[in-house]
Amino acid sequence: MTATARAPFGCLARLAALLLGLGLVAPAGCAEAAAADPTRLVREVTDELLADIAAYRDALAQAPDEAEKERLLAEYYDRLAARLEPVVDFDWIALNVMGPYRKVATPEQRRRFREVFARSLVETYGRGLLTYSDQEIVVHPLPPEERERRRVVVRQEIRGVDQTYPLLYVMALDRTGKWRVINVIINGINLGQTFRNQFLQAAEREGGDLDRVIAGWRVEAESTTENG
Repeated sequence: MTATARAPFGCLARLAALLLGLGLVAPAGCAEAAAADPTRLVREVTDELLADIAAYRDALAQAPDEAEKERLLAEYYDRLAARLEPVVDFDWIALNVMGPYRKVATPEQRRRFREVFARSLVETYGRGLLTYSDQEIVVHPLPPEERERRRVVVRQEIRGVDQTYPLLYVMALDRTGKWRVINVIINGINLGQTFRNQFLQAAEREGGDLDRVIAGWRVEAESTTENG
């Protein structure tokens, strides 16, 4: 059987682009079981994420002034970031996005890019998650032949009135035996490769100056957030 949930269209897509989407901590009573079952983890993460989005959407709609809205947005971004960190492997993803430049980057540059990359995704896409109408989300079980693997693809669909959008979560077991999202493919678009190409183009444009690439990544993300 498949599992269904109601969710804003684009919420998983964008948060996944955020990396990667759906990185919430499973409820405490189910954490151990979810850790052993990546599809269950995705379902539980989806439910928790949607609850957060709904709560902040309502709170923002009732905010009395802009100052309170900004406070709530900052709190909302912090909550999303905290939810994502335990499940999304931002360390691995950020290094992969840097491509060959990770070998020449200093430890401090790698640390700063990881921080900027993760936070920019949360802030850029987090605001957009508040605006979508309800769609149906379906999480498919793993095929039998994949259940014993250390790297799997969890298949999910966002079903709208006119179109169904497939999402693929590439997940791998880390050294502690926990499943982590390491890439997301949305409607055929490989987000990891897309961000990697973006980084390589920026590095070429800046003549290999990684400090400028990292600073530019932050500025571009902030501009997208303000205009979105």
